[in-house]
Amino acid sequence: MRDDSGVPIEFRALDAAVPPASDLLAAMVAEMDVLYGAVDGAGSPSAAPADFAPPGGTFLVGFDAGEAVCAGGVRRFADGVAEIKRMYVAPSARGRGMARTLLGALEDAARGLGYAVVRLDTGPRQPHALALYASAGYGEVGDYNRNPHAAYWGEKQL
Repeated sequence: MRDDSGVPIEFRALDAAVPPASDLLAAMVAEMDVLYGAVDGAGSPSAAPADFAPPGGTFLVGFDAGEAVCAGGVRRFADGVAEIKRMYVAPSARGRGMARTLLGALEDAARGLGYAVVRLDTGPRQPHALALYASAGYGEVGDYNRNPHAAYWGEKQL
């Protein structure tokens, strides 16, 4: 896959509990903690590394010239339905369409795992994420996961 500037991005399925995947996850959580407070606190939906393990999930890390620059996970939500969680693009890679490239790779991975539908959520302090999801064909649905930090829940048929 390539980002908007034509740079090739190599995606690899990696264990979310091991670097560089775990480093990107930690950076994502740190950013969200600044925006919303503890995003992994009580009442938040699970998005632990084990949630992204096969056979029902995967965690992708995107590499640009050997550097891990983005990551995100797919986890089983229900029969035929996957949830995309923990999407993150490193600051050094932002502004090049990397999030859209990552989202496409995660959708492809969900499709490859046999899912027909993907869902995701985002919070009110992430208008760029909301715009991305709307432009990528996600339709708004009701609160399906009781995420206390979310203000938008979306779904897309694969």
